Amino acid sequence: MIKITYVTITYNAEKVLQCTLDSVLKQDYPDIVHLIIDGASTDRTMEIVNNYIERSNAADNGHSIQVTSEPDKGIYDAMNKGLRSLDGDYVCFLNAGDFLPTPDTVSRIAATIGNNGDSPQCDLPAVLYGDTDIVDDNGHFLYHRRLSPPEQLTWKSFLHGMLVCHQAFYARTDFAIATPYDQQYHYSADVDWCIRIMKAAAKENVPLLNLHMVVVNYTQEGQTTLHHRESLFERYRVMNRHYGYVRTFLMHCWFVVRSIVK
Repeated sequence: MIKITYVTITYNAEKVLQCTLDSVLKQDYPDIVHLIIDGASTDRTMEIVNNYIERSNAADNGHSIQVTSEPDKGIYDAMNKGLRSLDGDYVCFLNAGDFLPTPDTVSRIAATIGNNGDSPQCDLPAVLYGDTDIVDDNGHFLYHRRLSPPEQLTWKSFLHGMLVCHQAFYARTDFAIATPYDQQYHYSADVDWCIRIMKAAAKENVPLLNLHMVVVNYTQEGQTTLHHRESLFERYRVMNRHYGYVRTFLMHCWFVVRSIVK
């Protein structure tokens, strides 16, 4: 059985964390590690986390929960701490407020890999990716994410936008550990990280696998939404880095034309 690690970054997340923890707790798949990297919260976040650990132990579901709580230098510094503590075959960063759609989500992901789960890790796909539903602060469905993953995803696909949500991107742990988040970015290091993971996979000729299912419910309000303008400028820098100035500029001209036509 493949082992999947979820990393949840928290800081004063008491208002949004419960649904995230509950969705992992309810998973009927046993080989799950949940890393909670807290930035020394001053609210009830750690109380909620400790209660989650107690409920998971009582459920005897086979899950392993590991928690750290200490000051950090921001969300991507915390994510890098998670990368340094990875265990298992795949990692997914599940933000506080986002959650797994159904109790059998992980079982279905594992079943998609099928017999490859009995193979050495080097024979597994470099990335598993799926679809995303957008929900409100109460977890109610709003709409399917406008950008949807292509059948054949490559690192070049993100020239057309982030076609796979960060929380719907499962990276094989060896690729993830070798690719820390670039902390020069404050809002879009996740975009850069996904592209670099896919570049590394292409270099080693390791495939990416479309799961053909909704793998995460994404809460609409987040840091990227709160800092939308800054995020857009930074994402433009990321695209320049990977696709070059000319292609990035022309693609953004097309984005403008497309928005006007709509």
